[in-house]
Amino acid sequence: MKHVLLLNLHQKYEGAQGNLTRDILKEAKSFFLSHGYEVKETTIDEGYDVAEELEKFQWADLFFVQSPVYWMGLPWLGKKYIDEIFTAGTSTVTYASDGRSRTDPSKTYGSGGLMNEKRYMLSFTYNCPTSEFNNPKGFFDGMSVDEANVALHKTFQFCGVKAYPSFSVHDVYKSEFDLNGVLTDLQNHLKKTIQ
Repeated sequence: MKHVLLLNLHQKYEGAQGNLTRDILKEAKSFFLSHGYEVKETTIDEGYDVAEELEKFQWADLFFVQSPVYWMGLPWLGKKYIDEIFTAGTSTVTYASDGRSRTDPSKTYGSGGLMNEKRYMLSFTYNCPTSEFNNPKGFFDGMSVDEANVALHKTFQFCGVKAYPSFSVHDVYKSEFDLNGVLTDLQNHLKKTIQ
């Protein structure tokens, strides 16, 4: 059986209780269960135990990471979670070293990961419109969603995990926001992407 860890990196604040993140993760969970996956979940805003999280990371074949974007990055609690879990997994779950070797110059920085058989998918919710990405005149200076989130991609890459194409939702505060359309888009993205 395949194993997926669903990570809810939402951090609550006044006016943002995480309903959209919960809806996206509920839809993802439905997809994975219907495709033969065993599912484990973590909601960081409810607290977590580092040792238990490392067991989940070792167990999972796939990490589905859902996060709102706060000030162009992860919520601070999400960054704290990543820092704590990935660091605590040194030499056991996440990475053995930075990859370099004094005796073998072919071993390069970032090649010491221990999760080489695993995959991940990032899912982001943004207030900004889609038009701000892949647009040289847009706020992100022509960057894609993935380029704007390179630090999180590189963290997984450092540990040997390979990426599936990301999913993103935009204009989440727009009055005509279509939740059903978003959930349909997610199902279609997962069907197209996950083998």
